[in-house]
Amino acid sequence: EQNNSLSQRPIRCFFFLFLKKLTWIFSVLFCFAAETPILHDDIAIPDPSVKNADPCTAKGCMWPKTGSLVYVPVEFSNDYKLEFLIMALMEFHQHTCIRFKQRTNECYSYIGRQNGGQKISLARHGCLITTSIQHEVFHALGFNHKQVRSDRDKYVKIFFQNIQEGKEHNFDKVETNNLGTPYDFSSIMEYDNKAFSKNGKDTIVSRKNPNLKFGHAAKMSRNDIARINKLYKCSKYKQQSDILNVLLTFSLSHTD
Repeated sequence: EQNNSLSQRPIRCFFFLFLKKLTWIFSVLFCFAAETPILHDDIAIPDPSVKNADPCTAKGCMWPKTGSLVYVPVEFSNDYKLEFLIMALMEFHQHTCIRFKQRTNECYSYIGRQNGGQKISLARHGCLITTSIQHEVFHALGFNHKQVRSDRDKYVKIFFQNIQEGKEHNFDKVETNNLGTPYDFSSIMEYDNKAFSKNGKDTIVSRKNPNLKFGHAAKMSRNDIARINKLYKCSKYKQQSDILNVLLTFSLSHTD
């Protein structure tokens, strides 16, 4: 009944309450608390022996579907303002069958669903922007970085001589599920040309256009969205923005 009354309030009041009262950060927590992970750049590795494996091709990492939708449980903590997360998460609701529902000092995520329980951490400085939020959510949904794609050598050249010592593993190719999609330089999962550079020179260069600058996506690309919909077989779903109602209801119940 409280949900119904809240949803009937005027839109202006809705957003006023949102901006005034929300003080919660998005952190995806699934069933169990994860132990302190080994970090592979922004990917949390549960076991060093599987750090080069792409779970979505090796084992069931996908979140289960209920009907035509995929419900991902989320939990909120009281560290930051939630408005940073609204636009980032809204796009998943609007363009895919992913639906978020109520359910540390680094910015990271495990790749895919880890033993029924994992979390996305957005605590590191610079993580609370649309780009970083969507990037880490992509990891949680089962996606890896573009530069480690199994077919990346057809599209980019990696200059290992320019990479910082100890960071070379971020460029190790893995057996990825490319879903029949092209290498997308505008992807939210693409690193920039000078990622982990030790000398200011490029570490990743496009083979087709060596002067191409990339890795600065502001949000998900069309190809990113297509990859989610292909992996999760999102064929029939209603585009909706109901996450706003979910977050507002949760926030109001914890701020009074």
